[in-house]
Amino acid sequence: MTPNKEDYLKAIYEYNDRAELTPNKAISEALGVSPASVTEMLAKLKAEGLIEYRAYKGSRLTEKGLESCLGVVRSHELWEVFLIRHLGYSWSEAHEDAHLLEHVAPTRMVERLDRFLGRPEYCPHGSAIPREGFTPTTEDLRPLSFLAPGESAILRKVSEEKELLDYLEGLGLTIGARLDVLAFGEYGGPVTVSLEGRTLPINRRAAEQIYVSNR
Repeated sequence: MTPNKEDYLKAIYEYNDRAELTPNKAISEALGVSPASVTEMLAKLKAEGLIEYRAYKGSRLTEKGLESCLGVVRSHELWEVFLIRHLGYSWSEAHEDAHLLEHVAPTRMVERLDRFLGRPEYCPHGSAIPREGFTPTTEDLRPLSFLAPGESAILRKVSEEKELLDYLEGLGLTIGARLDVLAFGEYGGPVTVSLEGRTLPINRRAAEQIYVSNR
């Protein structure tokens, strides 16, 4: 399978954390390609039995497509762990270079990398790392922007976008941190939280891509 096809499968998989069908527009935005290119590639993926497609509604992975996709996702997330833990990469640097490595690392290398790292459960950004028997589930997480002043929550996951990752790392946010919501700015202003004794304003758009749980 080509890296391009793998990228499409990943885009569909990652969107399905939020919806049953992935709209073409979401794929176009995620990959930075034209709507026409998305339509053409989806036709190829459907012909290969990798996706189900419903006109004007979107697509989802078949079992065959999911199996192919999870191997790439696993490779990507393990490389992120390695690059951050052992080579001092930032969140966004690890995400970018793991995208290159995921397409070229053979299965035996990924398995040995997993063993070397101690079989971590989550990537640095909070996503569960797929292994044998893994079943994708809709996690019981809420965007930080959905909380009300006075609520507390644990940061569990963030969207993997370069600008967002750099922004959050610059704020000192880490997976597992407890955030206490203090206030919401008017007219889409920042969400102000308390983090380890610090008062921290978080951009509202970023708060929509920070996912938290009550425990």
